[in-house]
Amino acid sequence: MATTLSLGEVGYDRRGFAGLTTGVITSVLRSLADFTGWLVVGSLICGLFVIGLTKSRDLPLRGSFELRLLRITSGWWAVLSLLMVGAEAADANGVPLSEALSPEVMLSLVPETDYARAWLLCFACATIVFILSTVASLWRHLLVPLVLSMIGVLAPVVVGSILVGPDHDFGSDGGTILAVISAAALGSVVTLTLRLACGRDLDMVAARRLATLGTIAMPVALASEVLVVWFKLAGSPITGGLAGQISMVRLACLAVLTALAFWLRHVVRRAEGVTASMRIAVLVAGLVAAVSLGGQIAMTRFLSPQYYVPTSITEIFLGFNVPEAPTAGELFGHWRINVLFAVLAAAGLISYGAALWRLRRRGDAWPVGRTVSWVLGWAIIVFATSSGFGRYSAPDFGVHMIVHMSLNMVGPLFLVMGGAITLFLRASTPSRTAGPHEMITSALNSPALGRLYHPLLVFALFVGSYYALYLTPLFGNLIRYHWAHQAMNIHFLVVGYLFFGLAIGVDRTPRQLPHVGKLGFVFAAMPFHAFFGVALMSTSAIIAEEFYNYLDLPWMDLTASQRMGGGVAWAGSEIPLLIVVIALVAQWSRLDNREAKRKDRHYDSGLDTEYDAYNEMLRSLSDRDGGAGAARGASPARGPVPSATGSSPTDTTTGKSEQP
Repeated sequence: MATTLSLGEVGYDRRGFAGLTTGVITSVLRSLADFTGWLVVGSLICGLFVIGLTKSRDLPLRGSFELRLLRITSGWWAVLSLLMVGAEAADANGVPLSEALSPEVMLSLVPETDYARAWLLCFACATIVFILSTVASLWRHLLVPLVLSMIGVLAPVVVGSILVGPDHDFGSDGGTILAVISAAALGSVVTLTLRLACGRDLDMVAARRLATLGTIAMPVALASEVLVVWFKLAGSPITGGLAGQISMVRLACLAVLTALAFWLRHVVRRAEGVTASMRIAVLVAGLVAAVSLGGQIAMTRFLSPQYYVPTSITEIFLGFNVPEAPTAGELFGHWRINVLFAVLAAAGLISYGAALWRLRRRGDAWPVGRTVSWVLGWAIIVFATSSGFGRYSAPDFGVHMIVHMSLNMVGPLFLVMGGAITLFLRASTPSRTAGPHEMITSALNSPALGRLYHPLLVFALFVGSYYALYLTPLFGNLIRYHWAHQAMNIHFLVVGYLFFGLAIGVDRTPRQLPHVGKLGFVFAAMPFHAFFGVALMSTSAIIAEEFYNYLDLPWMDLTASQRMGGGVAWAGSEIPLLIVVIALVAQWSRLDNREAKRKDRHYDSGLDTEYDAYNEMLRSLSDRDGGAGAARGASPARGPVPSATGSSPTDTTTGKSEQP
C-alpha cells in the first residue's frame, strides 16, 4: 500500500491509471490474499510433514491446530481471491472500481485480463481446499489440498511481470521455484509463529523437521531470488532505483532466514528439548518472512526495468532469439539451461543418492542397474529440455515432438525402472513418531492415488493427451506462454511415469496388472500413436499456425516441420513401446523360471501342501478305524506318495530316501 501511495500514477505507466482508491484497495487485498495463501500452504506443510503424528495405520489428524488454521485460512483465501478477480480486472485495465463493478463491464474485463483469470483459478483451488479440509480426518486427506494450494499460489505469479522481457524463461522459472518454496518454507515458519503466539508449544520433532526444511529450501529460495533480481533489473544497478532497493530488502530477508535455518539445525542436534532460544528464532523468522512477503507484493505495484528493455517478437514469446535453423550443431551444441527441469533433476538425483547412501551405510545392497536407470532417466530429461532441442521446442514443431517423445516415452521409461519409491521405503528407518516410511505408505494407500492409477484413466491420459492437445486449438493457445510450455512438459513427464509405472515399473503401484494385462495395456496404446502420427503427416492444416506466423523466422518451413513431427510421433512412440513389450516378455519369462525353481525346491523339501493334505487324510482315516488299517497293512504315509515313475518317497523330516 505504501508503494502504491508513494508512486501514484507513475507506477501505472503504459497500463492506465485507475485511481489511487482502486490501487490501494487492490494492494491491500493482494497483501491479505497472498498472506492467507501462505498460511494455507504453511498449515498443510506443517500438518503433513513438520508436526509429529502418532504412529498408526491411518495417521489420524485428530483436530490439530494446523488443521483448524487450514479450515479458517482456506475459507478467507477463497473470499479474498474472488475479490481480487474484480480488483485486478479494474486495476490492470485502468478502470476505477466504481465503474468496473458494473456486471456488464466486469464480464468484459475479466476474460481479457490475465491477472483476473489467474485469481479466478486461485478462487477455485481455494474453494476446493476449504471443502476438502472440512471433511479431512486422516493424513492422506491433505495431499490433494496441498497440490491444489500450490496451483493457487502459482497462478497469479506466473502471469505477472516475470513473463515479460528478454530472458523471461529464466525469470519465470526462478519466480516459479521461489513462489513454491516461499509458500512452503516461509508459510510453515509463519504457521509455527502463530502456533507459539496462541500459547501452543513446539516439540523436538517439529523443531528438527523445521530446521531440515529450512536448510534444504532456503538456499534454493535465495538462489532463485538472485536469478529473479538479475532478470528484473536487466543490467541496471541494484542501488539505482526502487526495484533494486526492494530487491536488496528481499535478498537480506532470505539471507537472514537461511542463516536462522542453519543455526536452528546446529542447535537441535545438540539440544535435548525445545529451548527458549529456539522459540525466539521461530518468532524472528516469522517476522522476517512477513517483511519478505511485503517486498514481494510491493514489486507487483510497479514495472521493473526489464519491462522497458527493447524486445524482439521472438523474445516476447520465447525470451530469447533463435536466428539460426535447427541444425545438428545448433541442437547438440547450443544449450540454454531449463532452470525448472534442472532443479527437478537435481532434487531427484540428490534425494535418490541420499536414500542410497543410507541403505549402503546399513550394509544393504541395491541393484546397480536401478541406479543407472534413474540417473539415465534424469539425464535424458535434462538433455531434452536444456540442450538445443529444448531451445527449439517452441519455434519448431518437429523438434517439439522430439522433446515431447523424450519426456513422455524415454525419460519415464528409465525412471520407473529406478524403483525410487522402493528405495525410499527401504532406506527410511523407524522412529517414535510417523516418519517418511509411514507417510509414503499412507500416500500409496490413499484412494486418490488409487483412482489416479486406474488403468483406464492412465490409458486415456497417455493416449488422449495427444489428440486433445494437438488436434484442437489448445496447443496454439498454450505455446505462447513459457509457464504453459513448462506445464505441458510436466504433463508429458507425469503421464509417461504413470503409464510405464503400471506397465513395467519396479515399484508396486496402488493398482497392479497381471503380465497378460500389462502386455495388452501396452499393445492397445500402439495403434493410437500410429494413427496420431499419420494424422499429423496427412493433414493440410498447420497446427498453431498463428503463433508460428507471429514468430516469422526466416528458416521456418511449417509444412515440413509438421510432417517431421508426425513421423517422430509415429516412430518415436512405437520403438519405446516395442522395447517395453520385449522387456515385459523377458520379465514374464524370468518370473516363470523363478516360480518353477521355487516349486521344485518346495517339492524337494517334501512340504508340498497337496501331499501334506493327502497324508493328513490317511492319518484321520487310520485314527477313525482304530488301528484296523494298520492290521491290514495300510499305515499313514510318512512322506509324499511315490511318484508315477516309481522313485522312492522322501521322508518329510530328514529329507532322506526311505527304502521299501
